[in-house]
Amino acid sequence: MVSVLRRPLVAGNWKMNGLRSSVAEFERIAKNCRELLPQIDLMVCPPATLLCRLAEAGRGSGVLVGAQDCHPDRSGAHTGDLSAEMLADAGAVAVIVGHSERRVDHNETDTMVQAKALAARRAGLTAIVCVGETRAQREAGETLDVLKRQLDGSLPAGGQGESLVIAYEPVWAIGTGLTPTRADIAEAHRFVRERLAGRYGTDGDAVRILYGGSVKPANAAELLRVDDVDGALVGGASLQAEEFLAIARVYAAE
Repeated sequence: MVSVLRRPLVAGNWKMNGLRSSVAEFERIAKNCRELLPQIDLMVCPPATLLCRLAEAGRGSGVLVGAQDCHPDRSGAHTGDLSAEMLADAGAVAVIVGHSERRVDHNETDTMVQAKALAARRAGLTAIVCVGETRAQREAGETLDVLKRQLDGSLPAGGQGESLVIAYEPVWAIGTGLTPTRADIAEAHRFVRERLAGRYGTDGDAVRILYGGSVKPANAAELLRVDDVDGALVGGASLQAEEFLAIARVYAAE
């Protein structure tokens, strides 16, 4: 279960989904989550085209808005990219960095992910750093080695508390309907927690570790009640207000 030191976070990653009409879905989330907000943080990370709209629609609701990626530099000749400062200016309070789809589709290295995490901190954003193994790596017994390498290479120095969130997302579970066992998740999250303690000392205790990978209402209670799971990074299920809130309401039952 979540430590009393860490407030649960349920974040929705809309990925490359959403048009102007999707603002109405976000408004349904904001309208129907009020009983949850005293207990958890609720966040939606839309595509950049909707960031300003959702930030405005969510004003005063308590629902947080995050972004899905950022460039390491403040500004410059980087056509098509957005800096962390631009995201903050648009209303974001956090940014996802190092998602496996970025690591694969855009060949992002751990060094690049670390630079983006540092850029997020520079702009006053929380960095949600994603880590996780492929199916081949898990079957080869390399999960913890992969996590160690990604954490050591991707995490910024001195990051702790609300300035940093880790999302453990086994790549083979993202969008596939497959999920690790509770024991698998517990082992991975325990390992991440140990690495945070080794890197940041007691400051690492405040860093939240989310689970992501085919989280849905049917399995949320089981997954979010695993030791050292401090919330969820939700993909497809976050596109529908009813499903997203059903996941978050796991915490209302505690």
